[in-house]
Amino acid sequence: MELSQIFTIAAKEFRDRMRNRWVLAVALVFTAFSLVIAYFGGAQQGQVGFRSIEFTIASLVSLVIYLIPLIALLLGFDAIVGERERGSLDLLLSLPITRLELLLGKYLGLALALTLSTLAGFGSVAVLLWRHMSANALYHYAGFIVSSVLLGLAFLSIAVLLSVLARERTRASGLAIATWFFFVLVFDLLVLGLLVTTGGQFAGDAFAWLLLLNPADVFRILNVFSLEDVRTLYGLASVVPASLGNPLTMGGVMLAWIALPLALAHWRFKP
Repeated sequence: MELSQIFTIAAKEFRDRMRNRWVLAVALVFTAFSLVIAYFGGAQQGQVGFRSIEFTIASLVSLVIYLIPLIALLLGFDAIVGERERGSLDLLLSLPITRLELLLGKYLGLALALTLSTLAGFGSVAVLLWRHMSANALYHYAGFIVSSVLLGLAFLSIAVLLSVLARERTRASGLAIATWFFFVLVFDLLVLGLLVTTGGQFAGDAFAWLLLLNPADVFRILNVFSLEDVRTLYGLASVVPASLGNPLTMGGVMLAWIALPLALAHWRFKP
C-alpha cells in the first residue's frame, strides 16, 4: 500500500467537495443553528442569551445527533457506487492503484471535508462566544467538537460501506436514509421497548452496554458524562455505569465504529 496514491485520491475528492462549496454550506449551517440554540435555547424558560457551557453543550448534543449523521451519510453514500454508475470505477481500477488505496483515498478526502466543515462551524461559535466562556468551559467545548468530528467520521465510514454494498445510487441513498432513521430515531425506542417488555430485566449494566451498539448513543454518553451538570439534564446518569463515562473508553468505542465498517467495506470491495 502506497500512501502517495491514497493522498492523491483524497486530495482530488476533497477538491471536488470544495469546488461545489459543500464545506462552506455545511459550516454555515452548523454556525447558524449553534448560535440560535446558544442564545435562544432557554426561551421556553423565559430566558434569552448565553447561559452556560453546560446548557449550550446539552442543547447542541441533540442538534449534532440529528444533523451530523445525516450529513455524513449523504456525503459518502455514492463514494463507490457513484463511480460505478458513471463508468469511472473501472478506469480508476485500471490504474496502478489497489482497491484498498482507492477506498482509503475516497474516505480520507470525504473525511477531511466533513471535519473541516464541522471545525469551521462549531469553531466560529467558540470565537463568537469566547468572552462568555472560562478556560475550563473552552476545554469542554473543544472536547465536544472533537467528539462531534468522531461521530461524523463513524457515520461516514458506514456510508462508504453502504456505497460498496449497493449496486445502484438510488438503492445506496435509500439505505443511507434508512440507516439514519434506525440509529437516530428507532434504535433507542427498540432498546426502551425491550426494557419495558422484559419488565426491567435488562436494566442496569446490560442496558448501558446495548447503547454502545449505536454511535449516536456513544456520542451522547461521551458528552453527558463530560460535565456534571449535563448529566443531570439527561436521565442517562442513573442507568449508565461510571465505567462507561470514561472519555478514553468512549473514544475507543467511537474509533471502533470508524474502523469496523471500513474494514467490512474493504473485505466486500475485493474482486
